[in-house]
Amino acid sequence: MRIIAGEYRGRVLKTTSAPGYRPATSKVRQAIFSMLEARGVYWPECRILDLFAGSGSLAFEALSRGAEEAWLVEMNKTAAKLITENAQKIGISSKRYSVMAEDLFKIISRRAAEPFDVIFIDPPYGKNFLTPAMKAVLKNGWLAEGGIICAEVESKLALPPEADHSDLELIANRAYGQTRILLWTTEESE
Repeated sequence: MRIIAGEYRGRVLKTTSAPGYRPATSKVRQAIFSMLEARGVYWPECRILDLFAGSGSLAFEALSRGAEEAWLVEMNKTAAKLITENAQKIGISSKRYSVMAEDLFKIISRRAAEPFDVIFIDPPYGKNFLTPAMKAVLKNGWLAEGGIICAEVESKLALPPEADHSDLELIANRAYGQTRILLWTTEESE
């Protein structure tokens, strides 16, 4: 897997395999970043939170495009170690990223010290983690005002009514094969 654009374009990311682990394809990553940029995301002013980080490809892509900082949360210790190794191999300054190898629900159940501008949520398929993750992120102040939540889920997932949060507006819902990309924002779209 390679980084698509920006400072680290073309750099190779190593991946691992585990149940529910499926790195975002180049096509899906390109779609995600095109959708975010079309909605005004300006990477050099962004802080990124990557939940269920897996290979870290979404956070690394954002850092490559100039994101200020990224936190990557991945409970699988092998994958978390690989994220750190990839960041070092790519040459990303350790001041720009943090890797947390713990249960993300423990992390996001605490109040955020500082909110994030873009939050990637890429839960394992079939586990129904999207809604609880979104609820915790919103309840505990992890999403900045005007920020965007980007979820990558299975295309056939029926969004439960709870996913339609009153403080969020669904601004994109696109399917790419067996993957669905959903974007929510805390402000009305223009």
